[in-house]
Amino acid sequence: MINTEIKKLSSADLSQFIELIGVFEDVFEMKPFPLPNRKYLQSLLDRDDFFVFVSILDGKVVAGLTAYLLRQYYSERPLVYIYDLAVKTHLQRKGIGKSLIASINRYCKEKGIEEVFVQADLADDYALDFYRSTGGRAEDVVHFYYPLAE
Repeated sequence: MINTEIKKLSSADLSQFIELIGVFEDVFEMKPFPLPNRKYLQSLLDRDDFFVFVSILDGKVVAGLTAYLLRQYYSERPLVYIYDLAVKTHLQRKGIGKSLIASINRYCKEKGIEEVFVQADLADDYALDFYRSTGGRAEDVVHFYYPLAE
């Protein structure tokens, strides 16, 4: 297990957010990735319904997650959806991802969030095993999407 610093980014942490996007680009093999402009990325960090947690090792962002707060009408307590989570490939399976999950769960519990959820592709056995190992409970659902940029 590698001991890293876990940090919830604030609006003052744009450079670390950009570092995290670079981690996503590498891990998710998204090259070349056209980074949105800094003003737009800053506007995301300024929001109260967008969360970014990073894992820092030797002053560099090596992992992190992004999540969205979803206000609901069934309950006054919101939900949080983890959108992306990645750990640099050479540091995977060393407890960093589990620390990130534990950190966002702890933060959300303190804020009165009802539930944190994440989706994983059925074909991604590693992701499924990872989320199960962090205490996640799987549901049988089918995800539909509507591509609008065609």
